[in-house]
Amino acid sequence: MYPFIHKATATKVWFDEYNIWLDLSDGRKISVLLEYFPRLLHAKPSQREKYILSGNVTGIHWEELDEDISVSGLLMGKRDLTQK
Repeated sequence: MYPFIHKATATKVWFDEYNIWLDLSDGRKISVLLEYFPRLLHAKPSQREKYILSGNVTGIHWEELDEDISVSGLLMGKRDLTQK
């Protein structure tokens, strides 16, 4: 399929007012609109910062927000599928 998508892992995660940002292990930096993930969009900044890198750093998990996002999903443009 697309090996450049599936081999990328997160090395750093941060936020600005409108985006989630990731530094990736292959040197890329990406941003995705928070509106793709309503739980993150409506969370307090302090809640957004309470994440862990999961799945050998192939995903990001927020226990308090019940949110899980995969790096490969972000690279493929996937958004929160639980929201309509």
